[in-house]
Amino acid sequence: MMPAGSGGEQNLLVILGPTASGKTRLAVAAARILGGEIISADSRQVFRRMDIGTGKDLEEYGDVPYHLVDILDPGDEFSVYEFQQYFAAAFKQVTARGRLPLLVGGTGLYLDAVLRGYQLPAVPENHDLRRELAGLSLEQLRQRLLHLLPAQHNTTDLLQRERLVRAIEIALYQSGEKAAAKVEVPVFKPMIFGIKLEREVVRRRITERLKVRLAGGMIEEVQRLLADGVPIGRLESYGLEYRYISRYVAGEINRNDMFQKLNAAIHDFAKKQENWFRKMERHGLEIIWLDAAADPLDCLLREWRQRAA
Repeated sequence: MMPAGSGGEQNLLVILGPTASGKTRLAVAAARILGGEIISADSRQVFRRMDIGTGKDLEEYGDVPYHLVDILDPGDEFSVYEFQQYFAAAFKQVTARGRLPLLVGGTGLYLDAVLRGYQLPAVPENHDLRRELAGLSLEQLRQRLLHLLPAQHNTTDLLQRERLVRAIEIALYQSGEKAAAKVEVPVFKPMIFGIKLEREVVRRRITERLKVRLAGGMIEEVQRLLADGVPIGRLESYGLEYRYISRYVAGEINRNDMFQKLNAAIHDFAKKQENWFRKMERHGLEIIWLDAAADPLDCLLREWRQRAA
């Protein structure tokens, strides 16, 4: 159930869209006009020193306040449950100042968790279980998780040892039906905007942006993170850029293969994001789609003022 109020004015503006769609630029422009502050819904921008690979583009914010960016160190755990907690705290802080929260990002799971009010337990680490699992091979861990969750859909959890262990830990905890603290979701009435672009435009933007970021030091960023002691397995779990560039830095693939595979993978990721947004609509969330080729800011402001009046 969506944690929305029973009436009154909208008090949360949401901007979502696939990667390279111009979400940050639109959000900053809207925030300046509406007196807002941006709450990031990006699963990777929470990490410090991971700037180019996560596309923070902090220079775009200017004087607009933002939240949930650069709050953790690389290697720290960050879950949907923790995102909900951070969002709730940021939402309360922004509204207490009499300003408008803008939830902005492309991580569909995080957006959906807030907008539909997922009730997730806080699962503590089980050190006895972790010692038991330490002696199992990667394949044995996969089989253990699939036995607990036959319909497991997150294939990333099946590829990384740390994520496999954590997924088993969560599955066992939840199956035990233990009492756990729930996130106290603030009451809000959202208006959700999505940025719509032609598929070919998205593809072109992705490729151009990847070239700019590689030329701007993304490879060096990965090298610094590895030199700082971030495990390569953990770094690979932080997304496509870190996965493929880590493999290039390790000498597993050459630069051309890295670029071609990474570029294709990001294109595929953008399609998956769009599929997730359509699923959100099927679950009852209304998304007002803005044509990025027109004047999305003007359309957003017009819709916001009409409906919030």
